[in-house]
Amino acid sequence: MSAWFTDLAETFKRCFIVEDRYMLLVNGIGVTIKVSILAAILGIIIGFFIAICNLSKKKPLNILGKVYTDVIRGTPSVTQLMIIYFVIFATVRWSKWIIAAIAFGINSGAYVSEIIRAGILSIDRGQTEAGRSLGLDAKQTMMKIVVPQAVKNIFPALCNEFITLVKETAIVGYVGLVDIQKAGDFIKSNTYEAFMPLIGTAIIYFVLIKILTVVFAKYEEHLRKSEIR
Repeated sequence: MSAWFTDLAETFKRCFIVEDRYMLLVNGIGVTIKVSILAAILGIIIGFFIAICNLSKKKPLNILGKVYTDVIRGTPSVTQLMIIYFVIFATVRWSKWIIAAIAFGINSGAYVSEIIRAGILSIDRGQTEAGRSLGLDAKQTMMKIVVPQAVKNIFPALCNEFITLVKETAIVGYVGLVDIQKAGDFIKSNTYEAFMPLIGTAIIYFVLIKILTVVFAKYEEHLRKSEIR
């Protein structure tokens, strides 16, 4: 048993301590967080616009929303990432992580749009009628009455989408970004050890997701308390 622990300690040292290889994972965490946050912001902005298009009675906007949602949800995210990076932004001299975040934001926007659409539809029509009776136009009623209520309803789903987004960014290595997953791959290729780098990568993702889950749960609880008041 002691020999097994000795071998494990040796493997750990070789994978993470020698040549400061742990710094690959530390830097990878930063890349994953940056890409995920920017992608989430873009996803919410795009998702809101597409949701409005899907709810619109104007046919061109409705068609635009449906086509966008169908195309993005019907193609793999890795394919979208590579098209955006190697084709659409091939001549643009932006940082790789920004282009990757744009790709994931476009992808996330399709899913967020359905979440927002469902949230808006969940609000009773009486709320809209009440806003109109107060003299608000359709836009003011949507932004001041419907959307604030819908946000509370869709908050848990948006949190789940962000958590999914964090895990989906593990494919950014396809465009040369060194995130958590790619850092683990580098360590694996340099040390010829598979177990320790993969387990280390899995633990980092698990801890990151667990922290986000706890933070989101606390904020959701705060929202519920304020609603009761």
